[in-house]
Amino acid sequence: MSAELAIVGAADTEVGIVPGKSPTELCVEAALLALDDAGLHKSSIDGLITCNSMAEPIMYHAEAMAEYLQIFPPMCMTVNTGGGTTFSVLAHAAAAIQADMANTILISMADSLRSSMTREQAMLTQSSTGHPQYEQIYGPTVPAYYALIATAHMAEFGTTAEDLAEVAVSGRLHAVRNPTAQMREAISVGDVVSSRLIADPLHLLDCSLVSDGGSAIIVTSAERAKDFPHKPVYLLGSGEGHSHEHISQAADLTTSAALNSGQTAFKQSGRSHKDIDFAQIYDCFTPTVLIQLEDLGFCAKGEGGAFVSSGATRPGGDLPVNTHGGMLSHCHPGNPGAMFALTEAVWQLRGTADARQVSNAQTALVHAQGGIMSSHATLILGVDDV
Repeated sequence: MSAELAIVGAADTEVGIVPGKSPTELCVEAALLALDDAGLHKSSIDGLITCNSMAEPIMYHAEAMAEYLQIFPPMCMTVNTGGGTTFSVLAHAAAAIQADMANTILISMADSLRSSMTREQAMLTQSSTGHPQYEQIYGPTVPAYYALIATAHMAEFGTTAEDLAEVAVSGRLHAVRNPTAQMREAISVGDVVSSRLIADPLHLLDCSLVSDGGSAIIVTSAERAKDFPHKPVYLLGSGEGHSHEHISQAADLTTSAALNSGQTAFKQSGRSHKDIDFAQIYDCFTPTVLIQLEDLGFCAKGEGGAFVSSGATRPGGDLPVNTHGGMLSHCHPGNPGAMFALTEAVWQLRGTADARQVSNAQTALVHAQGGIMSSHATLILGVDDV
C-alpha cells in the first residue's frame, strides 16, 4: 500500500540534566526547533498532539502548549498511553489527515524528571503504578515489576544476567558515537553485572536513565511531503497491541502484545523482517528488549538473550538497535522517551546521523511500550512511499 503520512520535521532539545527549563519550556523549544527543521512558520500548524508531563501535569496540555506557542489549531489533542504514546499518536495523526481534520500536525512531548521532581516525588510515582489492592500493598516499585519479568524469562528460557547486560553494552556502544547522549563512556558486561543491585536480577546499568528533555516532529500527507527541505520519511505501517494494565493480570510474563502490534505493522507496510535495516526498541529495562525482539519476530521466543549476545544489535551488527543509545544511555524523560528513538530514526533514514549512520538505511522498525509491558505500538518507516 502507498504511504499516507510523512515526517517532514524532527528536532530534540538538549537532554540529560537541563536545569532552569520547565517541561512546558522544553516542549515548546522542541516544537520551535522542529518547525525550523521543516522550514515552517508556526502559523502553518493546524494540528497539535502532545503528551502530559509528570513533573508539570496540566489538565488541558495540548491547549496549554498551543496557548504558549500562540497558535490556534482546529485539531488539538493530548494523548497518554504511557511510553507507547509517541508511536500510537502517528496513527491518530494519519487518520486526522485522511479525514481532512488537519494538513500539518505538530507532535511535541517533553518532561523534566531529573530537574523538576524531588526524589520523594519520583518514588511516589514509582510506587503508585501497581494495582492498589493486589500489588501496591506489597511495596514494589517499577524496577521490581520488570525484575519479575526478567526472572520469568530467565527461569523459562535460561537467559542469563550477562545476556541482559549485553543490551546495556550494545546501547552504550551506539551512545559513544552520539554527541547528544547523556552517557557516553563505554561499559562492559562485567561493569553491568557488578553495578549496584536495584531489584534482583536487575542492576543499576540494567535500568534506564532519569532525564530532562523534549522532542518533536512535524507530519503531513505523503503527497505534500516532497515540498519540504529534507528527504521525507514515510509511515509505511503501524500497529498497536494492548494486554493489561497491571502486571498481576498479565497472561504471560514472557510474551507481550508486541506480537499483535508488530504483525499489524508488517502486514500494513508490505515489508518483511529482512527489509529492516535497523530497529529502535523501547529499553526502559534490559529484559524488555529481549522480549520485544522475540515478539516482533527478529528471533524465536526464548532466543532474545542469544540474539543480543551474538553482537547483532551492536554498531555494524545484523540489526543495529537503538542507534542513538536508547533510554539506557541517551536519555529517558518518562513518557516522551520514545520520541528520541523516532527522531533518531528520521535522521538515520535521511542519512544525516553522522558517525553513527547505518549504511544505506532505507527502512526502520520503531517500537515502544507503556505501563509494565502493557500497551505496545509499532511503526515501520521508510524513504520510499510505496
